[in-house]
Amino acid sequence: MTMRRLALIAAFTAALVTLTACSGTGQSPPSLVAVYPVAERGEVQKVAGDLLDGGSYDISSHAGDVVVINFWASWCGPCRVEKDDLEQTYQATKASGVAFLGVNIRDDRDKAKQFIAGQVSYPSLFDPASKLALTFNIPPTSLPATIILDRQHRVAAMIRKAMLRSDLEPIVAQIAAESA
Repeated sequence: MTMRRLALIAAFTAALVTLTACSGTGQSPPSLVAVYPVAERGEVQKVAGDLLDGGSYDISSHAGDVVVINFWASWCGPCRVEKDDLEQTYQATKASGVAFLGVNIRDDRDKAKQFIAGQVSYPSLFDPASKLALTFNIPPTSLPATIILDRQHRVAAMIRKAMLRSDLEPIVAQIAAESA
């Protein structure tokens, strides 16, 4: 192998270790996709804040809806990969009582606005300090991350990786089909 190839492999390995590092607790990293049984779903704290484009958001405006919350940043490569799939899943499921909410963290407002301009039709909170993410135990190195809340706004699923529509939509549809 050439030195350049070895350097690339070493850089890739270091990046992979950094991106998949656990929270420093000495425990195994959490599952990348976890769907929780109804009996194990925890209540959600207040989900509210300032929208990226101005105005405010409060999850109470979506009472009775399944809410998909996606944490993202404009500088996050995997966030770029999943952006179109999230929008397609939103369009495919919104008629069945599913709302989507983006949460932009650790980012510049102007760059974040450019990232979603004309490509994402659901709202996004602007949370540069990651306060909301931390209430869900999402460390800053876990982007993208998606949480799916059931109709009672309990955590029904936690996803800690970029998702394709073909993987995300069945999970959202399953939770949306649950009886209230």
